[in-house]
Amino acid sequence: MSEQLPHEKGFHVSWDQIHRDARALAWRLDKQGPDDGAWRAVVAITRGGMAPAMIVARELDIRTVDTISIKSYDWQEQVDAEVLKAPSAEVMGADGTGVLIVDDLVDTGKTLELVRGLYPKAHFATVYAKPQGRAMVDTFITEVSQDTWIFFPWDMALQYVRPYRGE
Repeated sequence: MSEQLPHEKGFHVSWDQIHRDARALAWRLDKQGPDDGAWRAVVAITRGGMAPAMIVARELDIRTVDTISIKSYDWQEQVDAEVLKAPSAEVMGADGTGVLIVDDLVDTGKTLELVRGLYPKAHFATVYAKPQGRAMVDTFITEVSQDTWIFFPWDMALQYVRPYRGE
């Protein structure tokens, strides 16, 4: 039996679905911040966390938004996570208290482990979570199996697909 390709156990997420799920994430985070329920800022883990972070920031009326750029994938292969760009020290404070750090997905947890080491008091939220990384995230919306590859709309293009049966 041949090895399964990533698209063979794929979870395809549309723009509508990521929008609904990111709004659900915002609702789950509403009034959960340490400052009378408020959050000081949202930090998106780029690039996948940018769309969900923008939606969360809008829904929760958080005007301070920054990014942390982590490289942990080379195409579809995981590599050692490294920080390419850190968020503002003024936004993060000493330990990230009151800051929501948002990503699209926690997979093995290596990216969040790196960021959590830098900002241990931040709140980590993802839209989707896989079992290996669940312990690294504080709040998420949907769990998928570890062997599922999530196809996000920013990685996709519409194209013709041959029918399942025949030519």
